[in-house]
Amino acid sequence: MKKEKSIIIWPIYFNLKVSRRKGRKVPRGIAVEDPKLEEISEALKKLKLKFIVEEEKAYPRMWWREKGRIIVEKTNSKNKMLKEIAKIIKNIRLAREHQRGRVKAKRR
Repeated sequence: MKKEKSIIIWPIYFNLKVSRRKGRKVPRGIAVEDPKLEEISEALKKLKLKFIVEEEKAYPRMWWREKGRIIVEKTNSKNKMLKEIAKIIKNIRLAREHQRGRVKAKRR
């Protein structure tokens, strides 16, 4: 994968607990708590994108925490891609919670 045609995605970009100033790149409404590399990978597979997972890497602003990163082929602007990925991760989380019976039925 060529560097010019790829982007780096860090899990912190989707972390609800992190402020925009400290690294979150998506709006709170589509962010999730402590996103995992596996969830991001699953979202990228659903989008049918080529990617490489690097688990031993650390986000430069938080170099002491090794959370990994993913290098993805660029198909759109980085911001649009991050929002698409975030929405899929959120749906993955909701589906898993629903399967576990954690989601309460909505009242009418």
